[in-house]
Amino acid sequence: MKRAFTYIASSAVAGMAAAYLAVTLFTTPPQEELLTPTPAPPMAPPMALTQGPVSYAGAVQSAAPAVVNIFTAKVTLQRGSSLFDDPFFQRFFGDRFQSPPRKKLQTSLGSGVIISGNGYILTNNHVIEDADQIRVVLSSGRTLDARVAGVDPDTDLAVLKTDADDLPTITVGDSQGLQVGDVVLAIGNPFGVGQTVTMGIVSATGRNQLGINTFENFIQTDAAINPGNSGGALINAHGQLVGINTAIFSKSGGSQGIGFAIPVALAKGVMEQILKQGRVVRGWLGIAGQDITPELAESLNLKAGSGVLISGVLEGGPADKAGLAPGDVISTINNQPLTNAHDILNLIAAVPPGDKVRIKGWRNQEPFDLQVEVSERPLMDPRQQ
Repeated sequence: MKRAFTYIASSAVAGMAAAYLAVTLFTTPPQEELLTPTPAPPMAPPMALTQGPVSYAGAVQSAAPAVVNIFTAKVTLQRGSSLFDDPFFQRFFGDRFQSPPRKKLQTSLGSGVIISGNGYILTNNHVIEDADQIRVVLSSGRTLDARVAGVDPDTDLAVLKTDADDLPTITVGDSQGLQVGDVVLAIGNPFGVGQTVTMGIVSATGRNQLGINTFENFIQTDAAINPGNSGGALINAHGQLVGINTAIFSKSGGSQGIGFAIPVALAKGVMEQILKQGRVVRGWLGIAGQDITPELAESLNLKAGSGVLISGVLEGGPADKAGLAPGDVISTINNQPLTNAHDILNLIAAVPPGDKVRIKGWRNQEPFDLQVEVSERPLMDPRQQ
C-alpha cells in the first residue's frame, strides 16, 4: 500500500508540472491584444492640393461675364476706279471723267472689359479709333450701344460708356505682384469666333522699348492672343483682372507664344484720370534723349549707361527755358539716376505739370545743377520727353 501511494503521488505531481508547462508555453495571447490595430502610415495629401487646381473653370466663370465683344463701324470714302484714272487719259481729259468717290463701310472687332456696373468698359484705343459706331455684345448675348468716354493714345487705352447700369463687373487684381511663371488666362473674341479662353504663364514683366506704345510696361505671356483679343482680359488663376491684352509679336499674323498685355495698375490709373478730367495729364520737358552707348561714352569721356545725352531741345519748351541744350548729359532727375532715355520719359510723365524737378548732369565735362518747371505733355508728341 505504501508503494502504491508513493507511485500515485509522484505521478500526480509530474502531471501537474506538465500541465503548468503546457499552460505557460502554449497558451494564446489575450483576445484584446489580437484586436489592437497596427498604426497605418500617414497618407500623402491629394495631388491637387499640393500642385495647384486641376481646372480653372471657377476663375473663368467669375471673369468671363465681364468680358465683352466690341464691334465697330466707320464710313470711308473710296475713290472709284475707271479707265480715265490712267495718267495717259488724265493728261488729255483731266478729272472730268473720273468716277465720284463711293462710301464704304469698314468694320472691325475687338474685346473689352467691364470695370464698373454703371457701364464703363476698358479696351484698347486701336480697337475703337475713328469709329462712327460702337456696339458691345455681352457673353449672355445682350447687345448695347457704346460711346467713347476718353482715350489715351500714348498707352493705347480707351474708356467706353454705355447707358446700362446693371452690368457684370470683373474683380481687379494686383498686376504689380505678378511673377514670372504665374498662370494667366486670356479671354477675348479672336477672329470673331466668339468668346474664347486660352491659358499660359507670365513669361516676363516690365517689357518696354518695343515700339508699340509711347509708354510701355508690358506683361509678356505665352497665352494665345490673336486678332480680336485686343482689349480683352488677362486674368490670374483666381479670376482677377491683371492686364489688358494689347499686342502680339508674330511673323505670320497669328499667335506665336509672345503676347503683351498692359498691367491693370497702369490701365486703372489711366481710366481714373479720363473719368476725372477727361484726359490723361502727364509731365513734359520738351527734349529728345539718346542712350549713351560704349562708343558714345568713349568719345564723351563718360561711363556707358551713366546718363542720357540730350539730342534735341524744343525751342520755348520747359527745358529750353531752364537753359538745357543739345549735347548736355543728364545724370539724375530728383536724385534718381538715369540709364536710358526711357527713364526720363517715365520719370517726367509722373510729375504733375507746374512742379519743378532738379536735374543734374554734365556740359563739356563740367557739372551743372538746374531747376526745371515741368509743363503738361502735349498730345500726339511721341518723340519728345
